[in-house]
Amino acid sequence: MKNPVFTGAGVAIITPMYEDGSINFDELGRIIEDQIARSTDAIVICGTTGECSTMTDEEQLAAIKYTVDVVNHRVPVIAGAGSNDTDHGCALAAKSAACGADALLMVTPYYNKTSQAGLVAHFTAMAEAGGIPVIVYNVPSRTGLNIAPETALELSKHPLINGIKEASGNISQVAKIAALCGDELNIYSGNDDQVVPLMSLGGLGVIANDFHPRRDLSPNLCAVYVEEDARCQGIAGALLGLACRDMAQLGYPTLYLLTDHTAFYERYGWEYLCPVRGDGEEQDSRMYIHRQTEK
Repeated sequence: MKNPVFTGAGVAIITPMYEDGSINFDELGRIIEDQIARSTDAIVICGTTGECSTMTDEEQLAAIKYTVDVVNHRVPVIAGAGSNDTDHGCALAAKSAACGADALLMVTPYYNKTSQAGLVAHFTAMAEAGGIPVIVYNVPSRTGLNIAPETALELSKHPLINGIKEASGNISQVAKIAALCGDELNIYSGNDDQVVPLMSLGGLGVIANDFHPRRDLSPNLCAVYVEEDARCQGIAGALLGLACRDMAQLGYPTLYLLTDHTAFYERYGWEYLCPVRGDGEEQDSRMYIHRQTEK
C-alpha cells in the first residue's frame, strides 16, 4: 500500500497577479493562510486554477517556493509540474522538488496525442526526474487525452506514482481503476459533483478549486448521492444528519451547500440563504445553510 500524499480536500489555489501580470505574493500569502485556517488538507499551487500554463518557468518556480515557505510543513504542498514536452517536464519536476514541494501534480500531455505506452514513458521519466511522489491528472476534456484504466495500472507499479486526480467524468472508468489498482494508486476526484460516488469506490478525497466566490460561506457540504435503486428509504436524510453531527463535533455547527435542487434539502433542516453563482456557471444556484443545534 502506498501512503497517500493527503486524504480529504486539497485546494487548487489561484495565483493572484497585479495588473501588469506579475505575481502578487502578499495576496498569495493571504490566500494560503486563509485556506489553512479553514482546515484544508493540502495546498495545490500552479495547477489549472493557478494558471501554470500561462506562467514562465521562473514565475512558476517562484510561486512554488513561496508557497512551500509560507506553508512551512503545516499541510502538504503539491506543485503543478505537468508539460506536453517530456524533457521540459523532467526539468520542471526536478526544480519543483528542489523548491521543497511534497508532491507533484502532472497533467496528461496536451496537444501531442501520444499513445497509452507513450503516457507511461512520459510520466515515468518525469516522476524519476522529480524523485518525490506524483499524482497524475486525468482531465481529457481539457487535454484531449484519456488515461485508460489499464494504463493507470501500469503507472501504479512505479513506486513514485502515488495517485491519480480523476476528472474524466466517467464514474465507470473510476470503478475500473479502483478495481485494477487497489491500494497501489490513491484516487482523488477532480470533479466536485462526483466526490461522493468516487469516495464510495475507495477514493481518498478531492482536489478542487474554490467552486464559488462566497468564501465567507464555508465549510461546504459538496453533495449527497444515493444510487437510484436505493432511494426513498431515508438514506439521504441519514447521511446528511450524520455529516452535520460529525462537523458539529469538530467545531463546525454551521454548514453551507450550493445546489440547483429545490424542495429537497428543506426536508432535512436546511434553509435557503441566497443566490450564488458557481465558478464557470452562467446562472445562479441556491445556497443553503444548516445550523446544527444538537451534537
